[in-house]
Amino acid sequence: MSSSALSLVPPELIARYEPVIGLEVHVQLATATKIFCGCPTSFGAAPNTNVCPVCLGLPGALPVLNHAAVELAIKAGLALNCSIRPHSRFARKNYFYPDLPKGYQISQYDEPLAEQGYVEIRVGDEIKRIGITRIHMEDDAGKSIHEGFKDSDRYSYVDLNRSGTPLIEIVSEPDIRSSDEAYAYVSEVKQVLQFIEVSTCDMEKGHLRCDANVSVRLRGAEKFGTKAEVKNLNSFRFLKQALDYEIARQVAVLESGGKVEQETRLYNPDTGETAGMRSKEHAHDYRYFPEPDLVPLRVSERWLAEVQASLPELPAKKRGRLTVEYQLRDYDAEWLTQSRAISEYFETAARISGDPKATANWIMGDLAGSFKGKDISESPISAENLGEFIKLKLPGKLAKEVFPKMFATGEPASAIIEREGLKQISDTGALEKIVDEVIAANPKQVEQYRGGKGTVINYLVGQAMRATRGQADVAAVTELLKQKLG
Repeated sequence: MSSSALSLVPPELIARYEPVIGLEVHVQLATATKIFCGCPTSFGAAPNTNVCPVCLGLPGALPVLNHAAVELAIKAGLALNCSIRPHSRFARKNYFYPDLPKGYQISQYDEPLAEQGYVEIRVGDEIKRIGITRIHMEDDAGKSIHEGFKDSDRYSYVDLNRSGTPLIEIVSEPDIRSSDEAYAYVSEVKQVLQFIEVSTCDMEKGHLRCDANVSVRLRGAEKFGTKAEVKNLNSFRFLKQALDYEIARQVAVLESGGKVEQETRLYNPDTGETAGMRSKEHAHDYRYFPEPDLVPLRVSERWLAEVQASLPELPAKKRGRLTVEYQLRDYDAEWLTQSRAISEYFETAARISGDPKATANWIMGDLAGSFKGKDISESPISAENLGEFIKLKLPGKLAKEVFPKMFATGEPASAIIEREGLKQISDTGALEKIVDEVIAANPKQVEQYRGGKGTVINYLVGQAMRATRGQADVAAVTELLKQKLG
C-alpha cells in the first residue's frame, strides 16, 4: 500500500484506533576499544582494518570483557532509573547474516544488566512516564554495503570494522501512544546518555539506532493488536515518519477486513513507506544459550556506589534547577540543557556576569547564531570572557560592535575596547557637549518634548548614541537631556 494511498485514510478513522508502541534503542558505548577484544572503535577507518581473530570469529579466539564498557552500561542504567542486577549473564544469540562472522551475537537474554527503569517525557503540557523493561549489553555486527541496481551490475561488500563494538540495547515498555511521544522518548534518552558521556549518540555514524514495535487497537480495547517491527531507524525524523505510516497502514488493513501480519519491516525514506522484510522472529528462533566463554558478570555494591557517585547532574534535574536558581523561562532552561557542555558554559558565564537572563539571551542569540552548527566547545569566546563582557553592561550598539570582534579573535572584551578606543564615554563634560549639539540640531523634537510628548527623549538619546558610535553612557545622556530640557 503506497503512501499516497495511505494519505486517503481519513484522520477521523485513524483516531478511532490507539497505537501501542515499544522502542528498542541501540546505543554504541563510548569506549576506545571493542567489547571483547582490543581493536579500536574509531569511525572512518579503511574497511576491515580494525579487526582481529576475536571480532572476525576465527576458531580458537576467546572473548575478554571490556571493564570500561560495563561501567558505561551501569551509568546508563542508573541514569535511566533502572535497578542494576548484582549478577547478570551473557548469552549467544544465533542467527546468520553475511556481516556476522561468528554466526552468533554475544548478548544478554534472561539475565540483563539493568531492568525496571523509566524516562519522563513532556508532550505539550503533559508529562508522561515511559517504562524501561531492560538494558542489556551486546556486541555489534559488521556492516553490509550494497551498490548497483541491475542484476548484472550489483555488488555487496562486508566491512567488519564495526563487528564487536560495544552496544547497549534499551527496551521500553509498550507505553508509547503516538509518534510524538516516541520522538520525545528517544530525544530524552539521547540527551541523558550524552550528558553522562556514555555515548556520542551520533546517528549519522550509527551510534544510536532504533527499532519500533507497532500495533493498533480500537480505543478502549484492552488486548494489544498484532505488532510489526520496523527496523534500523537512524534519525528522529525517519522514526516519526515511519511510525505515522505504519499506524495508518495497519488501520487501513484492519478497516478493509484484513489481518495485520507479525513481521519485520524496513522504512524507505525515499518513498515514505515501510515494506515487509521477513516474518518476525521469536526468542526460540535465536536458540539462546549461556555464553560458554564468559563467566557471569558480578557488580559489587562498592563498584555500583562508585559509578553512582561519578554521575553528573542529569538534564531533567538541571532544567528544574535553572528555572528556580536563575529564574529562567522553561524554554530557556530547555535550550540551555540540550547538552552538558552548553549547560556548563552558561552557568560559568552567568556566575561571572551576575545577570543570568542576559547571559542566556547572548548564548541563545548572538553566540548560537555565530556557531553555524558547531559545538559550543569550539566557541572562540570562552565562558569566562562572555561573563566579563556582559558584566561590563555596554550600551547596545557598542556591545553589538564588540561581540563579533570577540568571536573573530577570541580576545576578551576589555582588550578589544582598549585597543580600538571603544571605551564608554562617561565624562560629564564630554557628554554635556554632545547633548548640547543634539539639542541644537533637533529643535522640532525639543519643542515636542517640552510640549508634553515625553517619548521623544528616546529619539534624542538615540541621536547622542549615534554621534558617539554607541559609546556614550545611556543613563548619563538621558539624565543630562532631562535636566537641560526642564
